Amino acid sequence: MRTFAIALVAAAALLTGPALEAKPKLSPQQRLDKLLDGRIAGVPEHCISHFDSREMQVLDKTAIVYGWGNTIWVNTPRNAEDLDDDDILVTRTSGSQLCDLDIVTTLDRSSQFFNGSISLGRFVPYRRVARAN
Repeated sequence: MRTFAIALVAAAALLTGPALEAKPKLSPQQRLDKLLDGRIAGVPEHCISHFDSREMQVLDKTAIVYGWGNTIWVNTPRNAEDLDDDDILVTRTSGSQLCDLDIVTTLDRSSQFFNGSISLGRFVPYRRVARAN
């Protein structure tokens, strides 16, 4: 009886696995829209502090999102079609800020060879909208 119960639990786990994976995958634009939900865009800026750029998400062929919490910064590179979330971004800065003129090169994650460069655009801050009580 105990063996039957274990087999039944194992079979149920195998059957529910594919159902959990069946969720539709969001496109990079849909992921960006979800990140920006409930936020309002501010005035685009040339630079952000390194503190604001510590958390980063690359959205394939769409944008690079920096920051967390109340303010996130969205950078849509001039050549966004070259963005690949599987690449490693290497940024060379000349000061204490990340700016739209800084050089960003990309490395292939598996070979670690140079495979391109990204031309950053302006950084658009998106702040959470205060909810009315």
